[in-house]
Amino acid sequence: MSRIVVIGSVSMDLVVTTDKRPQAGETVIGQTFQTVPGGKGANQAVAAARLGGRVEMVGCIGSDEFGQRIRQNFDLNGVGTSHLRTIDNEVTGTAHIVLAEGDNSIVVVQSANKHVRFTETELEQLLDEETFVLLQLEIPIATVEQVSAYCRSRNIPVLLNPAPSQTLTETLLENVTYVTPNEHECRDLFGDVSLEDVLRRYPNKLIVTEGVNGVRFFDGETIQHVPAIQADVVDTTGAGDTFNGALAAALMEGSELREAVRFAVVASGLSVEGFGAQGGMPNRDDVMKRLERVR
Repeated sequence: MSRIVVIGSVSMDLVVTTDKRPQAGETVIGQTFQTVPGGKGANQAVAAARLGGRVEMVGCIGSDEFGQRIRQNFDLNGVGTSHLRTIDNEVTGTAHIVLAEGDNSIVVVQSANKHVRFTETELEQLLDEETFVLLQLEIPIATVEQVSAYCRSRNIPVLLNPAPSQTLTETLLENVTYVTPNEHECRDLFGDVSLEDVLRRYPNKLIVTEGVNGVRFFDGETIQHVPAIQADVVDTTGAGDTFNGALAAALMEGSELREAVRFAVVASGLSVEGFGAQGGMPNRDDVMKRLERVR
């Protein structure tokens, strides 16, 4: 059976909810605090697994309690961890999240995630023609570039979620099969260029998520728009990760790009109705039921 290999970050999310987002130098009173498993790589792996994908998580955790909890969480969600390394004398990565006014602000501390790297032999043992690779930017950019180049040389499809935003080389963009920025990341990547012009540069590759405005991509002939679904928003954390995990799962199954994007949009919309990056991630039945309602 084909595999989705997620190479990326694994962290513990430290989540605070408050009515008012603090300004610089300001202290506000929060309502709740929770620690929940997260990290863009981990979130996307869990999303894809819940949606029926056979998923292997490749990354690094620390030799601490957070790392142990994260490994247990992968087991509960059916994500393979045979390539999840524990780094001695290192702490697990963390994301410090403030939920306020219907949105989130996040500070990421890489910690063990800085150690995600490979030799050529390790990549040969890890990846093959039956693999679909999912990457993000919370691990060293040199690793992302190495994996992407290796996969292109062997015709292994790669989906790159370019978050958190940073400058990427044209070579990296050429080496990946799909790239999925949100509208802010798209501006960071391509500057002050119209969305239509940027999309036309990368037919069937550049897939831009726009929150409540849905998703757009260029199919080689026209700009395609897949609208978002109506949702009762509880927590937007992880919505983008759900989209990417769902998109990988649908593409791995052989769905056409528009249908895969529609599937991912529905999954992402459902995810914001629950708390936590992974807490609201839907299963396959949830997505299929909502798809029937929006067709």
